[in-house]
Amino acid sequence: NDGDSILALIRGSAINQDGRSSGLTAPNGPSQEAVIRTALVNAGLQPNQVDYVEAHGTGTSLGDPIEVRALVAVLGQDRPSDHPLYIGSAKTNFGHLEAAAGMAGLLKVVLSLQHGEIPPHLHLQKLNPYIAWDTIPLAVPTERTPWDSQGKSRIAGVSSFGFSGTNAHVILEEAP
Repeated sequence: NDGDSILALIRGSAINQDGRSSGLTAPNGPSQEAVIRTALVNAGLQPNQVDYVEAHGTGTSLGDPIEVRALVAVLGQDRPSDHPLYIGSAKTNFGHLEAAAGMAGLLKVVLSLQHGEIPPHLHLQKLNPYIAWDTIPLAVPTERTPWDSQGKSRIAGVSSFGFSGTNAHVILEEAP
């Protein structure tokens, strides 16, 4: 140890490629599910241990439902109704940073882990009507939300998807 502070632990990560798709703005849900599942396996975690996901969050009527369905398919498993998966996206704070968007999300999660708080998803006026919010175990925090660890480590995922069809998911745990 050279004296550097440990801000968070990378528990697992994965990347994959969509392959042929119907276009740049039409993400591939099964590929997103696969990358999240692989990251979970690499992290040695169960889906319901993840409390928060910093979503890619395209902000589009097509992309967001596909991403939410992938998150629910993987991280919604065995999730108690009183323990929803919180999701948000840094893009609501300052727009899309293109190649740096995933890094902005990673930094947001590290700060959230350190402060024990999930920041609000800014500028949300209306939930996407193509997502069945009342039937899925997800919540979008619109105000500062205490991140109650309930005696366990806080764990979060970060999703980032590229125009090239590359999908990445990283799972972080709060520093010991």
